[in-house]
Amino acid sequence: MGEVEYADDEVKRVVIPYKPREPQLQIHEAMDKNRFVVVVAHRRMGKTVAALNALIKAAMENDKPNPRYAIISPTYSQSKRVAWDYLLEFVRPLDATANIAELRVDFFGRRIQLYGSDNPDSLRGQYFDAVVLDEIGDQNPKIWNEIIRPALADRKGSCLFIGTPKGNNHFKDLFDRAGKEEGWAALQFKASETKLIDLDELWSAQKEMGDDKYNQEFECSFSAAVEGSYYGKLLNEAEEKGRMCPIDRDDLCRTYVSWDLGIGDSTALWVAQLTGQEVRLLDYVENHGQGLDWYVNWLKDNKWHQAEQLLPHDVEVRELGTGKSRLEVLRESGLDVRVVPRLSVDDGIQAVRRLLPRCWFNIPQAKQGLDCLRNYRREYNEKQNVFFAKPLHDWASHGSDSFRYLAVGMEQENTWSKPITVKTSWIV
Repeated sequence: MGEVEYADDEVKRVVIPYKPREPQLQIHEAMDKNRFVVVVAHRRMGKTVAALNALIKAAMENDKPNPRYAIISPTYSQSKRVAWDYLLEFVRPLDATANIAELRVDFFGRRIQLYGSDNPDSLRGQYFDAVVLDEIGDQNPKIWNEIIRPALADRKGSCLFIGTPKGNNHFKDLFDRAGKEEGWAALQFKASETKLIDLDELWSAQKEMGDDKYNQEFECSFSAAVEGSYYGKLLNEAEEKGRMCPIDRDDLCRTYVSWDLGIGDSTALWVAQLTGQEVRLLDYVENHGQGLDWYVNWLKDNKWHQAEQLLPHDVEVRELGTGKSRLEVLRESGLDVRVVPRLSVDDGIQAVRRLLPRCWFNIPQAKQGLDCLRNYRREYNEKQNVFFAKPLHDWASHGSDSFRYLAVGMEQENTWSKPITVKTSWIV
């Protein structure tokens, strides 16, 4: 697969135990011609194997000092489980030094390392010559824009995005972008077209998995609801009915801003306006590591500060350092704050399901929050092959929790859901 040069000008030919299938060969050809490649592929096509060998080849051909390469999965444990054994096998002919504690291999001054985007701080401050973002649909979209893209800049590095669809989210946006923009390439591999899996096996899988899951995993459908998703079907219906489109604000309407407050985690805000029975989601913002003043300034800059602010019950907890609650701090900033009722997560999810059929989403301003709602799903136990009753806590949680507080807060004011009180004392 490549050649290794020695100080005495001796050249050793290195053969990697990898013979690409036709779809894998198409991936390599696309990477040779484009800096950024987005690959949507069915399960068991061999996309991770192709990605690893692409990095090894690129590393061997790189004559820059200290080349660095990375494969980034949604979690660190997933990187170890899916890619580590493959990586060790393919670098074996290179006499690579393996460091299992850091999931990295070093050979001839080159390095390939595995990471998880669940620990984004481990990626900051580094440079990369090329990166593979594996199952990008399960990762926070900020990983690419805020961390990986800057890390590629000074070396003019490349990136390969691979995965199976997880609903109509940021992975779909990347795929659409790659099909139009210069320097990008988009590839899609459906099981019915690659013929890598027997037809009888595909029929059997579809029968066992159901149409939605099968179409997502094997036919690369972005429209299929994410498995375990709480709101996927409702959002698909909203999109089919044209309720995701540009929407003008109307300051004569009643306006709400819902908050999910984080200290170490992100804080997320939804902005909604109520017009008759329509709920228009006009804006969304999420940030990490910022104080309350940052969000107050964002509201004022966008003229949402006069809206009714809906916050969870923990806003009333006093901080030891100041002796003030965040509720008091926000009210001192001039905001009209209302604490929503404390309901169970299940009751809050049901409130969201009741609200969504009335919702319109302003695109593109609400797109990031919409991605959160699409990917909000039950936690999955891979060992027992079952879903837990509780939601998975990941990058989609904050936007979804904020929307849940919006639904609970708006439902509290809905007089149509309350019983009618009739005074009967005067009736004879």
